[in-house]
Amino acid sequence: MINMNEIHDRLKQAIAFYWQTRENQSKKQKDQGASDQGARSAVTGGAQMDGIIKLLMEIILKAGIPNNCIFHNKFLQLPGFFRPTKEWDLLVIKNGQLLLALEAKSQVGPSFGNNFNNRTEEAMGSAIDLWTAYREGAFNSTIRPWLGYFFMLEECENSSRPVKVQEPHFKVFAEFINASYAKRYELFCRKLVRERHYTASSFILSSKNTGIMGEYREPASDLNFEMFVRSMTGQLSAFGRK
Repeated sequence: MINMNEIHDRLKQAIAFYWQTRENQSKKQKDQGASDQGARSAVTGGAQMDGIIKLLMEIILKAGIPNNCIFHNKFLQLPGFFRPTKEWDLLVIKNGQLLLALEAKSQVGPSFGNNFNNRTEEAMGSAIDLWTAYREGAFNSTIRPWLGYFFMLEECENSSRPVKVQEPHFKVFAEFINASYAKRYELFCRKLVRERHYTASSFILSSKNTGIMGEYREPASDLNFEMFVRSMTGQLSAFGRK
């Protein structure tokens, strides 16, 4: 049985690991005289999301999935329809059936604008590619895979303040008017699920100052980590034990 109190404690540890890893990578590259500038020095180091992935793997194991069916560090490619393959962050494949594919992404400042567009286009494209390949028989003949999207955004002044939109020809949807990047990401994660591009999504905010102690915030109840985990384990309980 999944202990949600324990999972929340482990999530705090994973978030602290994220910020600690970024800080260590940035310091290491500066000490080595690396050419990366600003926040990019931490981004290019990778591995920040390993704490989140490890937590999700532990939950999957507790749901009854054997370790040899869980893929994280290698063999992460799935066939696509619009491209040959796409590499996911976490897969569960059992008895030749794709049960789960997951993306775990994050974004920190100072530049949120271009990165927001890149992240949204990437997530939508990956989902469309997977579901089209699924329709064409690339994976399973019966089981519909569970597709998850976890996203953590740095909570700071630049991500929290209202952002203007450009409307030179047509009006944008009302929910985007004066919406911060944090609100835009919340809307995006919600719409991914409502439009059935992803089965479930979790959206978390964490600041650099308090995140290193594991602090985080969930601004939307329908995108909280507990619901995300329950949806995931429901899929694994239904199909993973067979």
